[in-house]
Amino acid sequence: MRQCNNAVLAVLLAGAVLSLPAQQSSAPAVPAQAPSLTVDRDPVRSPDSEAPAAEPLHKAGEGYVLHQDVEEVVLNATVLDGTRLVPDLKKENFEILEDGVRQNLISFQHTDLPVSIALVVDNSGSMSRKRPSVNKSALDLIQASNPQDEAFVVNFSDEAFIDQEFTSDVRKLRDGLAHIESRGGTALYDAVVASADTLAADAKRPKQVLILITDGEDNASALNLEQTISRVSRLSGPVIYSIGLLFGDDMTRSEVRNARRALEMLSTETGGMAFFPKSIEQVDQIAAEVARDIRNQYTLGYHSTKPTTEPGFRRVQVIASGKGATKQLTVRTRTGYFPVARSAKKTASAAVQ
Repeated sequence: MRQCNNAVLAVLLAGAVLSLPAQQSSAPAVPAQAPSLTVDRDPVRSPDSEAPAAEPLHKAGEGYVLHQDVEEVVLNATVLDGTRLVPDLKKENFEILEDGVRQNLISFQHTDLPVSIALVVDNSGSMSRKRPSVNKSALDLIQASNPQDEAFVVNFSDEAFIDQEFTSDVRKLRDGLAHIESRGGTALYDAVVASADTLAADAKRPKQVLILITDGEDNASALNLEQTISRVSRLSGPVIYSIGLLFGDDMTRSEVRNARRALEMLSTETGGMAFFPKSIEQVDQIAAEVARDIRNQYTLGYHSTKPTTEPGFRRVQVIASGKGATKQLTVRTRTGYFPVARSAKKTASAAVQ
């Protein structure tokens, strides 16, 4: 057991207690106990002290938005020509607008950057027959990724367990995924928040991805969907790729609709994608597509033309153009951010230390 690591996690996870937006007053209050991961099957508890209130989730036009330190805005962008990845664009092919004002692109990369990955896999009772195929696909994804990637494994039902801490060893990840005790409910939102906190605390790579695989609607979390998106936003958190195994006769139409909406929002608002295979046999193909997507992103950086002291939502639009495109190129990235003051960032860093 890593006592130091547990202490960091405990401090971070205390921050997952979130305040609801004013217009969501009918939603249940967040319990005092923040969601936590269990490391090596020994609980990691949050401190007894009251956690600081998080900023409410904000809407700006369509969807929810992320927060980012205004000193440098870094965007991971996937560019598509129809359904085909576009791999050969240059810096001059991109234009970034913030609130309609063109920004000066100061950094540009299109290389296979190493990534820190959270494999977050549903371990509830309904997943028992699906896990062998899911585990194989998850491992295939890791093996198709950059060899310098690091990943950790979280299995969740009504609790979330870290069954393998960060490693690049596929054998260790296989062992972590093999800890199958399919039982209980689906605390999906709590698992996502706790996993995002772990990425923020322990990841060695600045580019971070959370791969979420589940077959149902959340029915056991302390947090709700909006609070989960808000928490990931405040962390400038990972890109989320969701795989929803929503086929079969185990769910009502309403449950399928709610589960699909939640996974689409978690993915879209972070710049990722949500996939809904029609059978377990399609999961391996989807895992390969996710691996290709991660390895073929453009990383764009700019300094905002607005001063750090100016508050409020900043809408970001990335436009890409290229010769020979069959239609207008599509860019998938996050839609904007709220600036975080330098002093607030330093306070948060000091709390972690």
